Amino acid sequence: MADGEKIPVNRMPTNVAVDALTRAPFALVLTNPQLPDNPIVYVNRAFEEMTGYHSDIALGRNCRFLQGDDTDQLGVRKLREAIKNREEVTVILRNYRADGSKFMNRLMIAPLTDGEDQVPYFMGVQTVYTDDEPENEDTLQALAEVQHRVKNHLSMIIGMIRMQARGSKSTPQAEFDTLARRIETLQLLYEEMSDSTGDRNTGKDDIDLGAYLTRVANAIAYINGRQGVRVNIDADRVTVPIQTATQLGLVLSEVMTNAMQHAFEDRESGLVDVRLQELSDGMIRLHVADDGNGIPEGVEWPKSDSLGGRIVAELVRSLDAKISVDRDISGTMIVVDIPANHTVTE
Repeated sequence: MADGEKIPVNRMPTNVAVDALTRAPFALVLTNPQLPDNPIVYVNRAFEEMTGYHSDIALGRNCRFLQGDDTDQLGVRKLREAIKNREEVTVILRNYRADGSKFMNRLMIAPLTDGEDQVPYFMGVQTVYTDDEPENEDTLQALAEVQHRVKNHLSMIIGMIRMQARGSKSTPQAEFDTLARRIETLQLLYEEMSDSTGDRNTGKDDIDLGAYLTRVANAIAYINGRQGVRVNIDADRVTVPIQTATQLGLVLSEVMTNAMQHAFEDRESGLVDVRLQELSDGMIRLHVADDGNGIPEGVEWPKSDSLGGRIVAELVRSLDAKISVDRDISGTMIVVDIPANHTVTE
């Protein structure tokens, strides 16, 4: 296929899944190696700003169009070999913006697997490399952390799409809204990372869990809020690894959305109480309670047929955590306890 030629492509399944990364503070590209010539299927705003190319121009083209006629580069050969072998690689390439100006592109690519040993997408994280920038281990490590984190999150998105496609009986709009809310939870994580450390430091290892979960709870309250239902949020300042925050943010999203949507049916008022505490032994406790109708008898949540319940059960397991569900006539209380020495299973 000729360089620069576009082929028709569909955007990544459930477009909202990757649109949630639109405001991420790094240039992101996704390509589909299952289509001829591995075309681009998604770019974010940072890519558009870096290259000057709008997504409408980039989609459907192989990334080599950024090289122009300057294709005889060592990095290009390393890149082709890595894509052929479905491997991760970091290269520095001479690329050209839409206005013709040259820039050095530090590109880190990685295959995204779907849990079935398939590679439906390749992900590329890009940054501008300057000649006076030291090529030190700290810089590369920070970029590698960003790449690894985004790769895991996008793989999680692919898994959610597949779970939803297999078991959903909802309408297409309901499925869209549900997945959008789950992916927005990850977007809030990137915003918290960016706001707390600045755009150049998103490779850091830890984050303020209390601030992040407060963002998530406020977003859920806004999206699913109804007149008469109040939300109280009390979160300690607790520093945790990024992956812990990712998992617990999704747990809170599932639990709180379930409460907002179902606990107050036929009720004019109610209260949802969200608390995050660090206990004396280092254990982290997430507490979500409501004074609504309670979980129906016979429903063993999260051990149920609902997708949300299955997601919560898997996330709790991956955190080495314990979950308790108490129900009575005054509502439902869900407590998730994460041990101080927990490890996150990716």
